[in-house]
This record gives sequence, structure tokens and C-alpha cells, in this order.
Amino acid sequence: MKRLRTVDDVMTHAVISVDRETAFKDIVETLRMWRVSAVPVTGEDGHVAGVVSEADLLLTAQDEAASSRDVTAGRLMTRPAVTVTKDATIAGAARLMARSHLKRLPVVDADGRLAGMVSRGDLLRVYLRPDADIGAELRELIMYQLIPHGRAPAEVHVHVANGLVHLHGTLPDPGLQDVVVRAARTVPGVVDVKADFTVAVPA
Repeated sequence: MKRLRTVDDVMTHAVISVDRETAFKDIVETLRMWRVSAVPVTGEDGHVAGVVSEADLLLTAQDEAASSRDVTAGRLMTRPAVTVTKDATIAGAARLMARSHLKRLPVVDADGRLAGMVSRGDLLRVYLRPDADIGAELRELIMYQLIPHGRAPAEVHVHVANGLVHLHGTLPDPGLQDVVVRAARTVPGVVDVKADFTVAVPA
């Protein structure tokens, strides 16, 4: 069975972070240089302690003390940090972002250490795949990997429009429809799947 696409497939693997002692102005420069709106704050062990965003900096910038070296990432950061694991599904990461009202998430490995970042744009990029490519992969997946050989004949028609998939035709076993639909949802670029199959009657 084809695996679900994960955060690891789309995230930015470059690890951009600051430590707790990074000063206000140095954080601003990091955001400017990397063209990001937030940066994770990591400890010596590589674990994410919090996140400093442009919003955090703007609130502090209203105070004259913002220019002080005493205003550090450790004081500014939002904690605990909302993170996502590398093996989380794209859909799961999107739900977490929406629930937390965030545009970017630090990505951590199995040990909880910073592995990269993922943004809304990273998660959405998978849905820009051409419909023709999606349809070709679906036909290959269904006809050559999912339909058992030597069974009653199968006929599968695949139509893709803007990532929306419509499958119809005949299958050799009624239980195959759920298998086909679940597999189709794992194909990169698929937004949703509708299936209308009938069961082939052996001659």
C-alpha cells in the first residue's frame, strides 16, 4: 500500500534557529536574512524551547528597552512551542496549524530535536500537481498494484479535475472499493475522492 505523504516530504530541512541568549537585534536580522516570520529557540541539546515571531518582536519594539542586549530570545519567546514531527501526515500538520493559528511550525525528529521548518506554503505545494500526472499515477496504482491478478475482470475509469478524483467502473470484489479509495487519497495532489463502482459478474 502506498504510504501517506508526510511533513518530511515537504518541509525545509535547513535548520534555522536562535538560542536563548540571542539578542533582539540579532533575531530581527535572522528573520530578515532568511525571509521568515518566526524562528525556533533551541537549547544546547537541540530541543525546541519556544518560538520568537515578528509579532513578539513588534510588541517589544514599542518599548525603548528593545535595543538592550538584555532583551533576548529567552525572554521574548512564546512557550511551550507548538511543534510537529517529521512523520506527521500533511493533513495532520495542516490541522495543527489551523487549530493553533500559525503559519509555520518547527519540525522535530523522533528524539524531539529540531529538524527543520514547515510552512503553509510547503503543505499546499503538493496540491499544485497537474491533474494529468495525478490521473496517470492513479491508473498505475489501481490497475497494477491493487487489483488482484487472475480475478474477475476489472474496468476502472479515472477522472481528475483540480485535484478532485472521480473513480467509476467495475471491480472483481465489493471490498476493493474501500481499499482503492484509501489508496487514492495517498497520491500526492489528490484533494478528495469519489467512487462509484459496480461488481463484475464472472461469465
